Amino acid sequence: MNKVLMIDYHKCVGCKNCEMICSLVHEGICAPSLSRIRVAKDERAGWNVPVTCAMCEKPLCVLVCPVGAASRNQATGLVTIDEQKCIGCRQCVQACPFSHVNFNPARGAAFKCDRCSGDPQCVKYCWTGALTYEPMEIALNQKRQAAAQKIANE
Repeated sequence: MNKVLMIDYHKCVGCKNCEMICSLVHEGICAPSLSRIRVAKDERAGWNVPVTCAMCEKPLCVLVCPVGAASRNQATGLVTIDEQKCIGCRQCVQACPFSHVNFNPARGAAFKCDRCSGDPQCVKYCWTGALTYEPMEIALNQKRQAAAQKIANE
């Protein structure tokens, strides 16, 4: 995969716009429970952390799916779940170590982030810039620069 979804936790204010646009784009309604991205919050500690599928190199959801509904597109690197093939066994939900695979009981099928087929809408509607979708090398260079700056300022 040549692009990665980067999350700057320090910029997230917990507005949950990403959740709303995700469920609207994928399900046609604003329902956080149907979003492919979720904002974990701790209001007392004052943190908000958007979490979504990491598109693992060795995705357990793909390995445990008994019918091949979960798969990786070799051309894009995206890991997706084909709702038409899904039998609703929830093995992928249990297998994901990050709880990024969800289940829609109304449809009887699992679902997860598909990066909107390479055009993630959560990024477009994140008004704080907490979410970006960038080529991996650019994202890594930015992280290296930030780490170096932190060391230099100490």
